[in-house]
Amino acid sequence: MKRTSAVCAMEWSIELEMALRSKKSGQAVKAIQQIGSRLQQWSREPKPTMAVYNMFDLVLGEDRLFANTILLRLADAFRLGDKDTRLSVVRVFLSVFRNSYKEKKGKQYEGILSKARIDNQMELLKRVKLVFDTGDVESRALSLILFGCWGDFAKDSANIRYLILSSLVSSEILEVKASLFAAGCFCDLAADFASVALEILLNVVISPSTSMAIRIAGVRLFAKMGCSYSIATRAHKIGLKLVLDSSEDDFLVAILISLSKLAAKSTLLLSEQVDVLLFFLSQERTLRLRETALRCLNFVYRKGVCYSSVSTHVIRTLLRTLDEIELPSVMKCEALQILQTLVCGLPELSCDEMLDFTNLLNIIEKEAQSPIMSESVLAIHVLVDISTRLKERRQVGSDGDCFFSLPMRIISVIMDQIIFLLKPLLEGCQNNSKLSQEFQSLLNVLLSLVGKHPDLGILVLQKFGSFVECLVDVHDNIMTSRQAGVSEYEQIDFRVQKSKHISLSLAYNVLQFPLTCIENLNEAGAISAELHDKFKLLVGQVQSCNLCDHYIYLIYSILLHSQVIWGCVVRNSEEPCRVGRNLGISLCNHLGKHEVFSLEHVEKMLAERDNWPVYKAGTYAAYQGAWVTAAFVFGQLIGKVYSDSCSYWLKALAQFAVSEGKILLSLFPNLRRKLIDLLKVKEFHITFFGDSLAEVGQGAVGNISEPCCTEVLVGAYNGICSSGETLKSIAMLGKSCCFQRWFLVMRRKVLRTVVDGLKVLGTIPLTQVSISNNGQVDTSVTVKCLDCLRQITQISFQWKSLAQEFDLIAMSFIGMDRRSSKIISALALGCSLLAFTSGFALYFSNLPDHVNLVLRDLESSMNYLQGLLIQDLALRLSLVDQEICYNLSLLLEVSGQSKNCFHLQTRNQILNAGGEVRDILNACKYAVSVIGSLQNESKGVQNEEILTRIIKDGFQLVLKTITEWLHIPFRTPKYFFKVRRPEFCIQTQMNCLAMSPA
Repeated sequence: MKRTSAVCAMEWSIELEMALRSKKSGQAVKAIQQIGSRLQQWSREPKPTMAVYNMFDLVLGEDRLFANTILLRLADAFRLGDKDTRLSVVRVFLSVFRNSYKEKKGKQYEGILSKARIDNQMELLKRVKLVFDTGDVESRALSLILFGCWGDFAKDSANIRYLILSSLVSSEILEVKASLFAAGCFCDLAADFASVALEILLNVVISPSTSMAIRIAGVRLFAKMGCSYSIATRAHKIGLKLVLDSSEDDFLVAILISLSKLAAKSTLLLSEQVDVLLFFLSQERTLRLRETALRCLNFVYRKGVCYSSVSTHVIRTLLRTLDEIELPSVMKCEALQILQTLVCGLPELSCDEMLDFTNLLNIIEKEAQSPIMSESVLAIHVLVDISTRLKERRQVGSDGDCFFSLPMRIISVIMDQIIFLLKPLLEGCQNNSKLSQEFQSLLNVLLSLVGKHPDLGILVLQKFGSFVECLVDVHDNIMTSRQAGVSEYEQIDFRVQKSKHISLSLAYNVLQFPLTCIENLNEAGAISAELHDKFKLLVGQVQSCNLCDHYIYLIYSILLHSQVIWGCVVRNSEEPCRVGRNLGISLCNHLGKHEVFSLEHVEKMLAERDNWPVYKAGTYAAYQGAWVTAAFVFGQLIGKVYSDSCSYWLKALAQFAVSEGKILLSLFPNLRRKLIDLLKVKEFHITFFGDSLAEVGQGAVGNISEPCCTEVLVGAYNGICSSGETLKSIAMLGKSCCFQRWFLVMRRKVLRTVVDGLKVLGTIPLTQVSISNNGQVDTSVTVKCLDCLRQITQISFQWKSLAQEFDLIAMSFIGMDRRSSKIISALALGCSLLAFTSGFALYFSNLPDHVNLVLRDLESSMNYLQGLLIQDLALRLSLVDQEICYNLSLLLEVSGQSKNCFHLQTRNQILNAGGEVRDILNACKYAVSVIGSLQNESKGVQNEEILTRIIKDGFQLVLKTITEWLHIPFRTPKYFFKVRRPEFCIQTQMNCLAMSPA
């Protein structure tokens, strides 16, 4: 355990004593300065516990004894020392006092100078008072400062109080200023002292003989009169009278600041103080007074004590101030900051106040277009806050249209300001760093706005397309103007190269925004076919921009053909819970072209030895579900690293991506065929561990009920097993890869369970019911159905176990990023859904006696088992879709269980986790409705024909659910690629020059 100040107290005391006795010049001052920092540290530390005393063999109270000894030695040094020594002692106590005052923040002071921790208070005061009584003016001033620093215990001494109050009327300016400091310290702690000091202070301030410097110092003491409401009120009234009776700007500035600090301590004084400050905002006042009034208003409202004083009068006054053309930028920024603070406290506006509010928007929007970026950024923030405040408010009429269109207007303003910043950024101005920060600030505001208004994503992407064109035009114009009239040799200029570098950095910075925007829109469920079309146009514009390199082109292309983007097209064009997704020809052409485009850029980057950007693009492709590109990237990089650990890591990633690519191509045979055709035309040959693309997706039919599709799933299962085994080799080298190995094990278990379920469902014809000529069901069919029913019910509990294990993964890795956690939760939700549908027979009541569903290793009642599956699914949806939860509770009620036992508790909830969760929710709604219908049909059924048909309908539902779940875009969590060991650094191992941002 680290030694605390209490443990070092004796050592510090001895060192101080030896230094103070030293005759070496400057040794005493140096020791005093050193003990000052130690006292500050000691004051911040809590009191030592008995465990600390025992650990360091301290006697109880020993630290307190040495603390008092140190303080006494400092007081003696002040009494006996020269001028430098006294100044050093005062600086020590002043620094301790100021630090403790900042940390106090309304709490009772318990630092090293507190009354409770000092035993020899009178001895300290006696030594300093002796200096005050016998010293010169400077010594008396220093003594008064010490009394103020020791106010926590010095305030109780009548003699010290008298010294301070009498010094307020001294003829020495230095002594008066010191007494004002000490009086302020006492006023904060003692109401009776403050009452007397206020009367003396008033006489001092209004006395004609008092200098302006003393008057200004005196009115600053008004801020300290907040120890009681009665004194604060009296001090505020006196201060207001002084304001009205004075005309000197210096005096008025000081007293306005002091009264504002006093009013901020009491909500009852706030309204009156605001009125006073608004009075000083009139144009008749000097700019200095108006600026002070704005600063004070900002201070008062930022305290957040009360918004009751916020009225239309305040808003109108601020707007008039903003509307002044000649007003300095500093004052406009101050006014905007006040408005930003007030927006959250605005009350509900009546119809009569709508016009004023519309005027507010117009003026702030005008400020948002200011060429001064500090003003513009602040005004944009105010507009965003207003937009958030009024998000749910939709007024009828022109004002309502104004509010409705506000986010769109803000986006237009932001984009205009971003374009306005382009030229100075590209020209490389002196304030390039500041401009870049403002540029990034605008992008962050825009991203926040889109997150709150996902419906505006289309507009943002459209605006960014215009911005990319403008970026290219501005850059080309600058290059042309610089090169005009310059020789060919001089054209290769450092400034030109610098501008090119700035343009590239700017392009990277800007073009990352749409990628993040798409991710956020996906989570918010705002990806639509129209947005997909806009993004296609933006990608085309980016690809034609000569400021970007292969990495940017590749990332955009990956996102465009990822399942996250094109999944919305299929989702919007087909019915929920469908058997397979047959992609249209046009969509397959689009996806195939961009996949080939990505592969071509990967080859170009590999040829240029940009291995690190290629690796990052591969991880991005795996995250987005673009498995063909990911498999190609990782396969090509295996031989480009020089360590076994990195080689195994890349090989494991390649095996994983190939397995997922097999599943993807088998589910979408049209895409596979189009991709193969395009690669043949381009004469582009890619292999995955010796297999061509045609062999990887061979046998793809798009129907998982076909045996060849099951074989593909088994092949993918074996590939993931191989990937896990490869990661074990890294573990043997000392790298655990715990999350990665666990995740692959879970993916393997999921595929194994899918295969088991498909094999069970494949043992009987689901589309036919064999009935004999006399109308009876074939007994063999019934026997098969019942046997499959027992097996599929057993599998349902395997799915439930997998869902719980995904929950365990999400809880086991605290450092996991939010999106990765949501992907894990989505996988758990899918497993829970499959558990629910696979156990459909458990929800049937009054089944015939010969239908025995007692499962091996599960000796629980049917009611308990069905409740287990239903509640597990409902727990995950309780904060996502209450309608599904209610319908799930009805299933329990119909089967004879009380809804009162249906308790929903908080678990690893999924909120706005993207299109994959929306697809699962659609499948949930479909499954609940089908099972509800089958449950009603099964009541008291005795006819084997009806029973067999009901069971087969249930099997068909299970097959549909598995199919739908397999077609939901599967994304690898980003956390999967977080390999944290410093010696396992892919970037270093590849020994490459990475030009793209991390």
